[in-house]
Amino acid sequence: MLEKTNSVSPQNLRVALAEFATGVTIVTTQDADGAPIGLTVNSFNAVSLTPPLVLWSLDKSSRTIAAFTGNPNFAIHILATDQEALAMRFASRVEDRFADLSINHGIAGVPLIPGALATLECHVHQRVEAGDHYIFIGWVDAIHTSELADKPAALGYHRSRFLAVAP
Repeated sequence: MLEKTNSVSPQNLRVALAEFATGVTIVTTQDADGAPIGLTVNSFNAVSLTPPLVLWSLDKSSRTIAAFTGNPNFAIHILATDQEALAMRFASRVEDRFADLSINHGIAGVPLIPGALATLECHVHQRVEAGDHYIFIGWVDAIHTSELADKPAALGYHRSRFLAVAP
């Protein structure tokens, strides 16, 4: 039987949420000067098939918040297991997360990272303020999927560790 608690601390919530396995994505956009911006996100989810809506959330104190609130376009890259190092780079405080990457640009100029299992190009349908985060609900404008015949497994995250999500 689960023990009921009367208060929820941020640390206790973090520990409990670590029990929920998620996929791993990188979300990209451009800042006001056109520089590529991106970060690793595991708060990604589908919202609706009709219309095509997805969501992700971003801490209001993130160094990237100005770029994501200032640009209505972004891309979500669903990562494969062979992209764990890339996920770590985009989760770090490295200044140029795009160094040595051969990026393409999407329909709105948003940087697209090659090698993802799927990439969703989106524009902001709605942005919701919720606690210490913004929830970005994106309208999917374009989808790119991996052309590999033998696709690697998806990259997952559980208990603060990466894992393979086997098909």
